Amino acid sequence: MVGYLSLWSVYILFKLVTGKEGMGYGDFKLLALFGAWLGWQAIPLIIILSSLVGSIVGITLIMLRRHQRDIPIPFGPYLAAAGWIALMWGDSITNTYLNWIE
Repeated sequence: MVGYLSLWSVYILFKLVTGKEGMGYGDFKLLALFGAWLGWQAIPLIIILSSLVGSIVGITLIMLRRHQRDIPIPFGPYLAAAGWIALMWGDSITNTYLNWIE
C-alpha cells in the first residue's frame, strides 16, 4: 500500500501542477509489488535508486540528442532494476549509508 500510494501521490501532484499525466498506473502497481515483497522499508531505497538512474539516463539521452524532451521515458524499467538491486543488496546499501551518516 505504501508503494502504490507514494507514486500515486506524486502522480496526483504532478497532474494538478501541470495538467498532464506524468506516469502510468503500472508504475504504481510495480512499486506496490516491491513493497509487498520486500517490505515498506525498501520503498525509499527503490524510489531513490530508480529516480537517480532514470535521471542520469534521461539527461544523457537528451544531451546526446538521441531523445526529444517532449517524448516521455518509461519509468518502469528503472523501478524494476532498482527493485532487483534492493532485493540483492538493499540491506548492505542501507547499512553502509546509515554507518556513513553517523
